[in-house]
Amino acid sequence: MRPRITDTTLRDAHQSLWATRMRTEDMVPILEELDRVGYWSLEMWGGATFDVCIRYLNEDPWERIRVIKAHVRNTPLQMLLRGQNVVGYANYADDIVYAFVDRAAECGIDVFRIFDALNDVRNMEVPLKAVKNTGAHAQASVVYTLSPVHTFELYLETALRLQDMGADSICIKDMAGMISPYAAYDLVSLFKERLQVPVHLHTHYIGGMAIGACLKAVEAGVDIFDACSGPLAFGSSQPPVETLVRALQGTEHETGLDLHHLFEIANYWDDLRRRRGYERGVTRLNAMQVFDHQVPGGMITNLVSQLEEQKALYRMDEVLKEIALVRAELGYPPLVTPTSQVVGGQAVSNVLLGERYKMVPNEVKQYVRGFYGKPPAPIDKKVQRLIIGDEEPITCRPADLIENRFGRMKEEIEDLAESEDDYITYALFPAVARKFFEYRKKVRDDEDAPASGLPPGAATGVGPDAEKKVAPRPVGPVKRPVGPVPALRSPAYGASREDEDMNIEDVKEFIRLVSQSEVNELHIETAEMKVKIKKGAAGEDSPFKGANGSNPGLAVGEADQAGLPAAGEPRTAVGESRANLIEVVAPMVGTFYRSPAPDAPSFVEAGSRVKEGQTLCIIEAMKLMNEIEAECPGEIVEILVENAQPIEYGQVLFLIEPEA
Repeated sequence: MRPRITDTTLRDAHQSLWATRMRTEDMVPILEELDRVGYWSLEMWGGATFDVCIRYLNEDPWERIRVIKAHVRNTPLQMLLRGQNVVGYANYADDIVYAFVDRAAECGIDVFRIFDALNDVRNMEVPLKAVKNTGAHAQASVVYTLSPVHTFELYLETALRLQDMGADSICIKDMAGMISPYAAYDLVSLFKERLQVPVHLHTHYIGGMAIGACLKAVEAGVDIFDACSGPLAFGSSQPPVETLVRALQGTEHETGLDLHHLFEIANYWDDLRRRRGYERGVTRLNAMQVFDHQVPGGMITNLVSQLEEQKALYRMDEVLKEIALVRAELGYPPLVTPTSQVVGGQAVSNVLLGERYKMVPNEVKQYVRGFYGKPPAPIDKKVQRLIIGDEEPITCRPADLIENRFGRMKEEIEDLAESEDDYITYALFPAVARKFFEYRKKVRDDEDAPASGLPPGAATGVGPDAEKKVAPRPVGPVKRPVGPVPALRSPAYGASREDEDMNIEDVKEFIRLVSQSEVNELHIETAEMKVKIKKGAAGEDSPFKGANGSNPGLAVGEADQAGLPAAGEPRTAVGESRANLIEVVAPMVGTFYRSPAPDAPSFVEAGSRVKEGQTLCIIEAMKLMNEIEAECPGEIVEILVENAQPIEYGQVLFLIEPEA
């Protein structure tokens, strides 16, 4: 039997290695050559691509489908659909699921790979119906992981139910590269024996077993497997298509793909990789340790980013151990989006705060309440009580409790929406979508806006060759050049500040040092700003006057009176004139949102009175929404952060005057 291949270069490969930072313009020159290969499908959308397009690249994800479809006329286009989560990180209402799937199919998606992080088939009912209604191919996935409760029998039972629900094919989705060659052979054999629909294998290289797993799966009769072009393979990505095609040559399982043509395409990707400054996928010892901790490569990348920003990368081993504990306590959810963020975010919080479950992100609470679906195993009762008290988790399909409100959401964004695409984008990511639409309008209205379509500081690449204007080598008849490359940042770390000179704490430390020097007045001027620091009491009209009338550039011994910590003093300390105020500081790096949590009566404002335990704000970190609560009753004196502003660890967010 001749197996077919799905190429993942346009989606999962660069999501795994390049944090999904490949732009549509990078893809266009090679699309027609990819279309000539003879792949079963091209996976090019879904997963994190949607979020990254509007959050970091300022691209319209819907336009990406249309552009690719215009060049790929023979090979089906495939997307990854996170079940009821669509392309987000929590369940959406049914009307949004139907609207999204209808629009995606209309734009050009031919194959929808649908999965649920918990293998809860109830979360796949509506997505499957929505896809079937469009006439597209509905591929349902069984998420593969290792735990005391995940058995071949459980996987088969799940696959049979999905087949009965109308799945056109079944995918074994191994997101962490955990399936061994012999396990792949046995599981594919079982599926081929009991299922009537084609079987597809998706795995990741990570620890190095993927090539062997694909070859043994082919021996067992797998119909399709995933691979990608060599320059984007290995490491946390998929196995290289060139190796697998060559390994099967001369056998009864020969793929029929032209190896020379594949290498011509690989040359294009390799040139692009070098000009963008991206690294190759490499399997290192810490990657192979996935066999122990089961944390997928993309999740490891996010953990590295978060811990680096918190200046706590040295605690990675503690975090990995804590992930294993949290995963067991939460019922062994597979570590795939969004449950990988649920488990990973809680583990990081437990380690950094020094107390387990001291702060619980809203997503973790919702998971324990049952709003993500049924966990594979029961949640530890003690942990459940810590998180939701005596509240009883739901037992119904989670989306049954979500009100259809797509129509109302359309009204919320009528001022900026230009199409049905925009309405759906807003329904999925309201805050991020609004910023994207505002930026798009600014680009059109403001002649000084960046012409590249990228926001200032957008994260797209890293490396010594990042700023070289080297055109990638075209293949065959391709003539369209790729545009110049802007100065780039790390794709793995997204909002990393590694290329910035100073943050707010650096500025305050600089002011403190000036105050201790013999300099009485200091003027600093750059192209972007002017700064003047002057010692002595601030006048009523001084631009340097502090919130309480003090001057942040005071002499030695007076710095604390400005509300700034003296050298060596804890960040949360306040000076004499603000001794009655409580500082609420950020416990993590993230993005500040004033959007209230469901239990908050309204947005808090300066002058608002708050109760102990009331949600003051939300910090988005690691794709989780962390509610920051008031630790005492009192009055909000000042809010020191703007909505949707990036914040640093230890940054003061609120000043509260506690009740007497």
